[in-house]
Amino acid sequence: MTIDVFWRIPTHGEPSSHRNRTPHRGDWFPGDDSKAKSGSVGNGSDGANYIDYIAEIAHAAEISGFQGGLIPSFPMTDEPWVISSLLARETSTFRFMIPFQPGFLNPVVAARMTASLQRATGGRALYNIITGGGGPAQLWWGDSASHDDRYGRTTEFLDVLKGVWNGGPFSYHGKFYQVEDAGLADPLSKEEYPEIYFSGSSDAALASASKHADYYLTWLEPFEQLRDKFDRVKARTQILGRKIKCAIRVDIIARPTEEEAWAEIEKGFNSLSREALDKFQNPDGSDSVGAARQRSNRPTTINSYKDLIIEPNVWSGFSLLRGGQTNGIVGSYEQVAEKLDELVALGADAFILASTPHLEEAYRVGEEVLPLLRGKTDTAILRAVV
Repeated sequence: MTIDVFWRIPTHGEPSSHRNRTPHRGDWFPGDDSKAKSGSVGNGSDGANYIDYIAEIAHAAEISGFQGGLIPSFPMTDEPWVISSLLARETSTFRFMIPFQPGFLNPVVAARMTASLQRATGGRALYNIITGGGGPAQLWWGDSASHDDRYGRTTEFLDVLKGVWNGGPFSYHGKFYQVEDAGLADPLSKEEYPEIYFSGSSDAALASASKHADYYLTWLEPFEQLRDKFDRVKARTQILGRKIKCAIRVDIIARPTEEEAWAEIEKGFNSLSREALDKFQNPDGSDSVGAARQRSNRPTTINSYKDLIIEPNVWSGFSLLRGGQTNGIVGSYEQVAEKLDELVALGADAFILASTPHLEEAYRVGEEVLPLLRGKTDTAILRAVV
């Protein structure tokens, strides 16, 4: 069994630690004026910019044993397709996981863009297909389609993209897309079709994933919930005569001792405002089933960071410290590796890991955690560690 391990590239900037919101790195950090102070914080420019910083992170992940990295896509980030092209020139083997919502691109154009990137990078591109969480965030993109229509559109998009990849002629007549005699020209049609990591927790998402995904990607959830989710998507896929692997996106805080790891969480939690906690407990409207599943594990009253410990070494307040997903793993190097091993035994075939700051933590996790995970069992050999 081969386990793929990816890192995360913070294209939206980041704080310098989980316990301190400033100083920042990069020039996108929400609520900061760092765009005017690129480089040395508060002292004007030092000639470096955020591309230099995320290039350092990609280098660090590459030499620390990660197979590649997720390039996030949010309203406050740069465009992942562009960033991937830039970082491709800064790395040698690092693979770029590009997240995008299919409704915002024509599938034939997406196929040509991807094949061109594959040709330029030696096949280092792969997809994280996301379909959107609805509500205000979805309207930011100008998309008012209903939840199930978004997943129907995603399925058709991937039907067309795969259909034109091998040169055509390919025709398609669906609800959302109509294509006549389309196809990629050589040599683009000869490029390797990208692996697809597919996100979504609803029944509509699982139906789409079972048809097209190589990896079903989920946030970390309580372990038994994950087991059930993995079983459901695999059962759907088997009906179609396919096999699917499963992947988990999870933040971690790993330190030499468990006490040091929880101290990071405690300091970060104690620095939060009441307003931040209220927003955490009463988020903006969304029809995302995955987000709702994350929220369902939160306590109704939060007075201490300990209130958010939902399982041993699993903390459900990570989005308070840096935004993004809620659940993550906290502990010593050995404990974090053990938790990841448990997830492998449960059915995980790949991970997208992250920790703040991503530069230093890429080295720490690569040097201290991945070797422990590799050594736990002869059957769980990390492709990321050689």
